[in-house]
Amino acid sequence: MSAAGTPVLVATEWLAERLSEPFIKPVDASWYLPHVNRDAKAEFEAAHIPGAVFFDIDAVSDTASPYPHMLPAPDEFGKAVGALGIGNEDHVVVYDGAGLMSAARVWWMFKVMGHERVSVLNGGFPKWQREHRHVKAGTVSRKPASFKARLDKSHLRSLDDMRTLIERGGQQVLDARAKGRFDGTAPEPRPGLPSGHMPGSLNLPFDQLLAEDGTVKKKRELKPLFEGAGLDLQKPAVTTCGSGVTAAVLYLALTHLGKEDLALYDGSWAEWAAQKDAPIETA
Repeated sequence: MSAAGTPVLVATEWLAERLSEPFIKPVDASWYLPHVNRDAKAEFEAAHIPGAVFFDIDAVSDTASPYPHMLPAPDEFGKAVGALGIGNEDHVVVYDGAGLMSAARVWWMFKVMGHERVSVLNGGFPKWQREHRHVKAGTVSRKPASFKARLDKSHLRSLDDMRTLIERGGQQVLDARAKGRFDGTAPEPRPGLPSGHMPGSLNLPFDQLLAEDGTVKKKRELKPLFEGAGLDLQKPAVTTCGSGVTAAVLYLALTHLGKEDLALYDGSWAEWAAQKDAPIETA
């Protein structure tokens, strides 16, 4: 399949039928906030999709940054991905143990690094397991591959970009955090950070995009959700969240709807709210 024809989402049936194909590379991108008390790497070693490798978003990041799992430099991303046995010609299929959360972040990371042959497994590992599909245990190592990353900044927004955007207005910012955190009525999970939101931003909690079975809702259901949050689908938008993870769920769903004029604020609230002079609004 050409990169241009790569679907945003693939079904469990689709992946199960293609696991033996050499260019299909499943990737477990599971990640959890500390208070959830889940060990993503241990869970991967206990059970994963056959042939999958584990992608650690905290390790494959800018470790010099004070903010969590910020994008690494392109050459560092390329080295890490190549070490997982993934090359530029491969079709990467990302999943996670929550159903859909951190998988969207890794999908976005591949896209922002210039790799278009990447999809997310709809429903993730929970759906795979509910269907009693084959799993394997243990660690996985693949023969290293060559992966050349090329940063596409059009998908990315920095703190300075967001300052300018908020000051000037004219571009939509959509926040994936829970309503209480967005409104400032519930605490942030990271100690010391105030809750609230960037002035003028909109709110659509990412879990509202998911059906009861953990799959992404149908397109006919997604569109009214975004419009109900106040988003004009005909205008550019930037997604944000707590630390750049669930912002990618909004980004993925909008891409699934065919929207292209999108970017993601990598530092998200972890960075914005840490700035002493950053304006913060509450409900």
